[in-house]
Amino acid sequence: MNKQVKNKFIVIEGLEGAGKSSAIALVRDFIAQRTASVPICTREPGGTPLAECIRDLVKIADDSDPLCDEAECLLFYAARAQLVANVIKPALAKGQWVLGDRHNLSSLAYQGGGRGLMSLVESVSQATLGDFTPDLTIYLDIDPILGLSRAANRGELDRIEVEEVHFFERARETFLSYAEQDNTIHVINAGQTMSQVHQDILALLQAQDW
Repeated sequence: MNKQVKNKFIVIEGLEGAGKSSAIALVRDFIAQRTASVPICTREPGGTPLAECIRDLVKIADDSDPLCDEAECLLFYAARAQLVANVIKPALAKGQWVLGDRHNLSSLAYQGGGRGLMSLVESVSQATLGDFTPDLTIYLDIDPILGLSRAANRGELDRIEVEEVHFFERARETFLSYAEQDNTIHVINAGQTMSQVHQDILALLQAQDW
């Protein structure tokens, strides 16, 4: 980016095992090289002291007090509201780039599509975020069976990662449905080799009119 460009909020989305971590590192380096400034990197749920506490609540299973689906949804939005208000919006206001590991699309897919709570998700999303959305979302699309196999190879799975495959199939359908409706959401085939996935991401970034 030789010309001066306005800072952006970019988000990486995808099912478990899609390769978000390596994609985030790639995009972070791309932004840093082209803007001479390392972007603020966030993760959801989390990213602030309070939001990190909420992350522990939604990630860890407690058989003595199972987290109900509605509470899970509301906790994700509580964490997101904190992150947007205290980190993302202030950074954007200062002219900094922000790179997110998940954002609202994950709740639409997981709690909306996966849990069947779309009405609640859309209502809480509007109440907490309004019209605030990323400038660019890169959705890493992968077959749930392949993704879960990759995730299992990383180590112990968390409370959400042990859901039945049908949950992730519903989430994937929702991710793809929103991508079809929104031209700021771009789908990358994450079932390819990591090298090819990264080539596709770089081609997408270089093609942006920034």
